[in-house]
Amino acid sequence: MKNLTLRQFRYFEAVARLRHFGRAAEDCAISQPALSMQIKELEQSLGQPLVERGTRGLRLTGFGEVFLAHARKILASVADIEALALASSGSPSGVLRLGVIPTIAPYLLPAIITRLERDFPGLTLLPRETVTQRLLEELLDGRLDAAILALPVSEPSLAELPLFNENFVLVRPLGDRDRPVPDRERLGEMRLLLLEEGHCFRDQALSFCTVPAARPREILDGSTLSTLVQMVGAGIGVTLIPEMAVRVETRSAPVATAHFPDPQPQRSIGMVWRRSNPLERRLRQIAEAVRAAAQERRDDAA
Repeated sequence: MKNLTLRQFRYFEAVARLRHFGRAAEDCAISQPALSMQIKELEQSLGQPLVERGTRGLRLTGFGEVFLAHARKILASVADIEALALASSGSPSGVLRLGVIPTIAPYLLPAIITRLERDFPGLTLLPRETVTQRLLEELLDGRLDAAILALPVSEPSLAELPLFNENFVLVRPLGDRDRPVPDRERLGEMRLLLLEEGHCFRDQALSFCTVPAARPREILDGSTLSTLVQMVGAGIGVTLIPEMAVRVETRSAPVATAHFPDPQPQRSIGMVWRRSNPLERRLRQIAEAVRAAAQERRDDAA
């Protein structure tokens, strides 16, 4: 076995993740024939096929699945070594690949970018917005340096730093603005509009609402908070959104908002990164800047 390269590992990881040679080539910024050739050379070096190409698409061989796990560990270790080269300077600099969940990114990311540019002018931020599960996968694979999401994530290899707590806000049709705020039992009997499966905010909202098991079909899904609020404005139902989203999402919809009585439903927002990352001190500095950006935004909204 010889001539194995990190480039081949990255290309194979992209193929395994996207299950498509064309999309993997685009993700790696190379041509599809060049990527296919690299995968073929990797298979020849290993003496084993890694992928199966069939009419139903691409899948990994048994050996490919095992090799993928090892390749991702190697790539994550390489990412940590690259970070080690930056760890000697006092102030965060270089590239920060930061993941953010969709129920935070549109509302807080602009303030984060402004704050980081001001506090750490040598830092180049590369943001990535996607759902929690994908962020965790990309963190563990070394494709991200850190992520801002709802805690806890309960992954032993990731460090978690809580930043702030945020309340959930009830959004209902404008005509309901003078009605009493429903308790969790009453809310569970109403027509709920929630984010589709895969969003952690959906699970958090459901954990607050007491939803009868016989009523799952009356819970309607949306892909974004904006869609949910507009549906509420059309009189279709009610929804819960995080407090940071209220100002943006309710300004163009005929809806009313209300806070629940204490103890209010809320989520804990934090930053996570691999425990093996040698830039932990820097990441904590960045996390404090994120915390400050969130506080500034809350002060502006008050």
